Amino acid sequence: MSEHDSATELAAEDLPSGPVPVLAVVGRPNVGKSTLVNRILGRREAVVEDVPGVTRDRVSYDAEWNGRAFTVVDTGGWDPDARGLAERIAAQAEIAVSLADATLFVVDATVGITDADEEVVKILRRSGKPVILAANKVDDERAEAEAYGLWNLGLGEPYVVSALHGRGSGDLLDAVLAVLPEPPAVSEREYGGPRRVAIVGRPNVGKSSLLNKLAGEERVVVDNVAGTTVDPVDELVELGGRTWRFVDTAGIRKRVKEASGHEYYAWLRTSTAIERAEVCVLVLDGQESIAEQDVRILQAVRESGRALVIAFNKWDLVDEERRYYLDREIERDLVQVQWAPRINITAKTGWHIDRLVPAIDKALEGWETRVTTGALNAFLGRLVAEHPHPVRSGKQPKVLFGTQASTAPPTFVLFTSGKLDAGYERFIERRLREEFGFVGTPIVITVKPREKRKR
Repeated sequence: MSEHDSATELAAEDLPSGPVPVLAVVGRPNVGKSTLVNRILGRREAVVEDVPGVTRDRVSYDAEWNGRAFTVVDTGGWDPDARGLAERIAAQAEIAVSLADATLFVVDATVGITDADEEVVKILRRSGKPVILAANKVDDERAEAEAYGLWNLGLGEPYVVSALHGRGSGDLLDAVLAVLPEPPAVSEREYGGPRRVAIVGRPNVGKSSLLNKLAGEERVVVDNVAGTTVDPVDELVELGGRTWRFVDTAGIRKRVKEASGHEYYAWLRTSTAIERAEVCVLVLDGQESIAEQDVRILQAVRESGRALVIAFNKWDLVDEERRYYLDREIERDLVQVQWAPRINITAKTGWHIDRLVPAIDKALEGWETRVTTGALNAFLGRLVAEHPHPVRSGKQPKVLFGTQASTAPPTFVLFTSGKLDAGYERFIERRLREEFGFVGTPIVITVKPREKRKR
């Protein structure tokens, strides 16, 4: 593999179940940490935009290089003199360093060493962990010469890289592997592993507050600025005596076509989080009308075939009049997902968040429900006898046989004598739910009409 080849993504299924070594990526805002993380991962995963401090939380990704798995933690821009929100981002970075096995310290070679960099070096030295120094934005020989001035930081050899163009990334990754501990040899992934839950919804509906309340500590930067969470943050949370992997996703403000810069990538990240999850918790603000963006997120969850729970947050602020209108909105806007469990919560105070786990369990159970071929065909036989398909152009298609091809989501294949009306397919789906449950999960029905034999 040449140095221009980026490290490839490691599917969750292939990860060893033992503890994988952790690499924290730190540095001042706008030195190109997220671009470098993307180069390491080989995909546009971290939110990248030419605005300092877009990455606000520590965000972990699975990576692999030369057959070895490790976790990359991308931290918020680290400025030791920060105040307010920036100060809390710095605290996130300190947490990341304390959790990591090694640190990749990224410096902008075109700017050189700043006072802030020297402060960061002191903190890194205190951590006692191995540090790899990356001199980023080295796009030509002149910049390379300047980069060697970074020896003065006392962190050893600076590895010159261009995160944007991939230059030097192979040598850098080799150096990273040299200081990361070897993961324990594990032959098989621990069966099952924590269930993956994505918290999705528009900005400022309380997704981060919900995750913080569940986790029992302030893990996610929460500010009452709409859209504070720009990247998803995976957190392992102990709930109801079990461990869950929660992904707190970026809020979605606009249609993708209208979204600028990091909002566009945040939408991509939300889509990725939905794809990576098994069940999605859609958080809606109970005070506000169900918006077009909420419906778009719902469609994304349905199309990805994930289990779904709907949580109406800020319920303490919902009065009788609002409840009346909300009931009408649910009938109108959530008609496609009537099967999803709904709960009312107040994330800020923790009111009723104990209802979340039973709702998630119910949705996952529906998502993984399997109906035997015998039971399915007995049901289809009764259904077709009681409610035959309407006659169309003198023909009446019949359902001959059905089978459940897979679960997660439940997928059915129906063999028929002709094409079924979309309305009749919806009728079959509705009756399947009445008969077998399937709470909290979309159902996929594929119809295979019998081909006419040529004489």
